[in-house]
Order: sequence, then C-alpha cells, then structure tokens
Amino acid sequence: MKKRIVIISSIIIVIILAVYLIFFRGSNGKVSYTYSAITRGNLNVLITSSGTLEATSTVDVGTQVSGKISKLLVDFNSEVKRGQLLAVLDTVTLAAEVRDAQANLSKAKAEYNQKVAIHERNKKLFAKNFISELDFIQSKTDVESTLATLNSAESALEKAKTNLGYAYIYAPISGKIISRSVEVGQTVAASLSTPTLFVIAEDLSSMRILASVDESDIGQVKEGQKVKFTVQTYSDKTFEGVVTQIRLQASTTSNVVNYTVVVHADNKDHYLLPGMTATVDFYVDNRENVLLVPNTALRFEPSDDLMKEVGKNMKASMAGMPKNMPKPPAVNGNSGTNNMEKVYFVDGDGKIKIMPVQIGLTDGKNTEIVSSPGLKEGLKIITGSQDNSTATAKKSSTLTQQGPPPMM
Repeated sequence: MKKRIVIISSIIIVIILAVYLIFFRGSNGKVSYTYSAITRGNLNVLITSSGTLEATSTVDVGTQVSGKISKLLVDFNSEVKRGQLLAVLDTVTLAAEVRDAQANLSKAKAEYNQKVAIHERNKKLFAKNFISELDFIQSKTDVESTLATLNSAESALEKAKTNLGYAYIYAPISGKIISRSVEVGQTVAASLSTPTLFVIAEDLSSMRILASVDESDIGQVKEGQKVKFTVQTYSDKTFEGVVTQIRLQASTTSNVVNYTVVVHADNKDHYLLPGMTATVDFYVDNRENVLLVPNTALRFEPSDDLMKEVGKNMKASMAGMPKNMPKPPAVNGNSGTNNMEKVYFVDGDGKIKIMPVQIGLTDGKNTEIVSSPGLKEGLKIITGSQDNSTATAKKSSTLTQQGPPPMM
C-alpha cells in the first residue's frame, strides 16, 4: 500500500513540475519581444499589373471576293513566305465573268470601229453638202458614245481579271500562321467587311504585352521603363521587357479607370505564345546595396515600461560620454525632420535603446535607411512584443478549472 502511495505521489509531482515548466517558467509576468536585424541589399518599388501577350506585328489575311474555298494549302503554325499561295477560291464563276467581259469588249470594239467608219464617210459627204450638219453632228456623237462604251468594256474586263486573281490568296508577309478561320468547302462572303481567313504573325521572336494599369498608378509608368513579368506555364522563369507605349484612351471596368500600357519583350527562345496572360511588374524605382529595415520595426509602439527602460539606458549612455559630445536623440525619437522614424535596438550590452533613422523608399515589406548615425548591418532591432503575463494568466486559469488529476 505504501509503495502505491509513493508511486502516485511521484506521478503528481512530475505533473506539477511539467505544468510549471510549460506555463510559468521564463515568463515571470514580463513582456517578450520579437527581433529582426538590419540587412543590406537591393530594394525595388514595383507596380503590379496583368496583360495579354500577342505578336508584335500581325496581319489579317482576307478575301475581296465571295466564293467557296476549293483549296487550303497551309494550316495552323505553318511557316510561310511573302507571296506564298495560301488558299484558292472556286474560280468557275469568276472565270465566266472574265469571258463575258471579253465578249462585251469585242462587241464594243466592233461598234466603235463601225461608228468611226461611218463618221469618216460623213466627213466627206458633209464637205460636199450631201448631208446636213445635224447628221454630221450625230455621227460624231455616235463615235464618242461608242468610245465611252469601249472604255467601259475594257475596265469591266480588267475588273473581272482582277477578281479572278483575288481568288488566289497569297501571304502578304513572311511569318507564321497563328489563326485559320476557314475550311475547304466553306463559302466566304465579301460584303461591307472583308472576312478574315488567316492571321499571320510576322515575327514571334519579339512579343508585346498589353497591360492594364490602374489610373492611380499610371503616373508612375514611363516609356523606356524596365519591366519583369511571369506567365503561368513557366512559373519558375522571369522574363524582361520595356515599356514602349502608354495609350491615352482609357477604359472603365466596374467604375475603375484603366490605361493600356504596351510592353515589348524578346522571345528568342519562343517560350512565350500569343494569348498567354502575363503578370507584369513595372520597376518604378530601385536602390542597390542599401541598409534595409523591416517595416514592422518602424510600426512598433513601445509600452510605458519599455520607454522607462529605454530612458534609463539612454541616460546611462549619456553619463559615460565626454561633455563636449552631442547628446543622443530624445527618447520619443521626434527629430522634426521629414521622413524621420525611430527604431528600438539592442546594443552590445543587451540594453534596449532608441535611434532615429531617415528613411527613403519602401516596397511594403522593407524600407531603405537613408542615414542613421548608429545603425549598421546585423544590428538587432525590435519588431513586435507580446504580454506573457496575460497569456500565463489564461493558461493558469484553465489549469485551475480542470482541477488536479484523478487519484488512482
């Protein structure tokens, strides 16, 4: 029985020690701090947008005559040369129109030659007063009228031959077929607008992005500005580009005004394809090899107890300085200078002190330190705090409500 009591007592002691170590040891009702360090590196201020990739130069190939597609000589992704035959429309009707125009021309020539011969004869008769002046004028008019008909017939034949030529669709530029809108046997109708049969990209080794930029950011985007972007299919690759145009016409979507910014990008490896969505970062400004402080350190608000501790530490530092040395900054860190902030750092003796800093650019996570007399790379600074006494009280209350472990 005594042995069992000893075992139970030992278990209770072990549990009590574990609870003490977990909930009470090291807290002592004090505030704990989170720390970071001053670092050195590059800082980039970015504007992020999205846009669609497309070929720098594309040409829509259409038809100026109506008809049925009888031959297709290229397909999607076909490489074509300037002047290469792409498709042929049915030429039966168009060839018949050419023959009809030729017949009309022959008829017009015959009538013209006849009227000319009659007029030449009437000239002689009119000179001998064998015909009236009215008959002579009529014959002259007939010549001019048939000449106009002849010219019209010649134009009609030329037009018919041209339309027959339009039945043969040639590539206007060298490039790659990125779109084909017709099939063999399909009828295309050329009316007020020319139907598009093919789209040819002149050079896919050079692409452009049409990025949509919010009106609040467009003022920071300039021509010649450096750009980096990614596409979903190559999430591990970063591509570079440059702003070549800022289009002035705005578009409004859901009451948000946006402007189109054209970005030129090289595509020598042909990773980028037309239609891809790009996430674009415009580099507004940057700093290289500068001291950086986390923004959380600039937002840190000390407690009254910490301010008292910092004040005591600063006074102690002042006491050890020569009388002719400048005094350290006030504990509240308010220097009255624009772009001035303050950070709380830990010195070599482990004491917390305050230091004013002049700040510059920020990327939302880190901020550039323009100047500060005491901050250097690697210096330990406070970024946040937690009141351990509150957490300990809650844990202790929970433990009390649970009660001691049951006896065996």
